[in-house]
Amino acid sequence: MPRIDVPAGRDPLLHLWSGTGNKLTGPAAAFSDAVYRKSTLPLREFEAARITIARVNDCRICLDLRPGGGPGQAFYDAVLGDQADLGDGADLTERESLAAEFARRFALDHLGMDNALWARLHAAFSDDELVQLGLCVGSWLAFGRLNRVFGVDDACRIPLAPHGSQRERKSQ
Repeated sequence: MPRIDVPAGRDPLLHLWSGTGNKLTGPAAAFSDAVYRKSTLPLREFEAARITIARVNDCRICLDLRPGGGPGQAFYDAVLGDQADLGDGADLTERESLAAEFARRFALDHLGMDNALWARLHAAFSDDELVQLGLCVGSWLAFGRLNRVFGVDDACRIPLAPHGSQRERKSQ
């Protein structure tokens, strides 16, 4: 149930993002769009971080969202730690595991991101990639929580083309 007044017949999520606070929501939406359309992180690393934040935010829609032509379910199970026998080549690379760890710690233990973690991150990623990863994670954390806090997260309308590929909901 939305925690803002939504005009009758209006979509709550779209109302929050286009009918309220619009001096900030427009730039915020542009930032969110840039995360999906402009990031140069490899898709699997992008997805490892994104799905980790979806779990932290408990966003059911985002947890079910899958890019067309992207990783299979075994990859998501591996990132989320839901399956011991991953099969299907879903083993995570060091960078994929680090992207997920960075996202989790950014969201849940940002003050505990110690020198040992940063040494591993710098051994695997360039500074440009780390800043991109931080901006992506920050966007998902902030905007996912905003939607959840205001009770408009029953229908997520995130941009559909990260890295130029189509994003779609997982078949149910």
